[in-house]
Amino acid sequence: MIETLLPSNIAVQTSRAGTDNRVEVMAEEESAVAGAVDSRRREFSVGRACARSALSKLGFPPCAIPSRPDRAPLWPAGIVGSITHCAGFCAAAVALQQDYVALGIDAEVDEELPSGVLELISVDEERKWLANAPRRLNWGRLLFSAKESIFKAWFPLTREWLGFEDAVVTFIPDGTFVARLPNTLMPTHNCAWELRGRFSIANGLILTAVFIAGQGWRRSLAFSGQRRSRLMEHSMVSRDKVMDLLNEWRSPISAR
Repeated sequence: MIETLLPSNIAVQTSRAGTDNRVEVMAEEESAVAGAVDSRRREFSVGRACARSALSKLGFPPCAIPSRPDRAPLWPAGIVGSITHCAGFCAAAVALQQDYVALGIDAEVDEELPSGVLELISVDEERKWLANAPRRLNWGRLLFSAKESIFKAWFPLTREWLGFEDAVVTFIPDGTFVARLPNTLMPTHNCAWELRGRFSIANGLILTAVFIAGQGWRRSLAFSGQRRSRLMEHSMVSRDKVMDLLNEWRSPISAR
């Protein structure tokens, strides 16, 4: 599963979550799901349980993983991590910050994107490539998943929001992908940032992962403390619109 996309020193825990999966959240986590519907509370609690199990593999005791104001998990000091869930599946991956500066994972049901979503998550270059790609894969859903992993790795590292149009993804037949970030505000020595990731499609799931290792990235990212907000409002509106469409489309599937 998703652990095959990651190095062995990244700890992973997965769960084939069903409708009867119910795990209590810790008190410090409660505010993130206060008033949430049962399905959201269930996926949140199973995700946190997976995260605690993954942390235990690195020697950490059980601890609360509250949500930041931007809804990202607030990991223990010295940890980078990522949580993902889709219908019937949940996973968490964590690593020591001394080994990896960023980590992002995503899982999606292996189905076509709803009508109209591809235009919201892609740029012309990607759509031209997808139009000529082999028909055996749900490339649009894979593209969405890859960009989700990219975002989950990029934002905690830089505090810079990315819109779907701010990452241009190229898929490689060996199960990897490359993402150019031409619009980032981060200093780049006059060249676009590139991130690399891995993907797998099996057992009805599309899985993607991005991880960034090495202290060199920390030095490259030593920029001024000025707030990087130019893209934030636009990106959040774009992402929220896409997620609303996907959640609306998933609803009858989740009820099966």
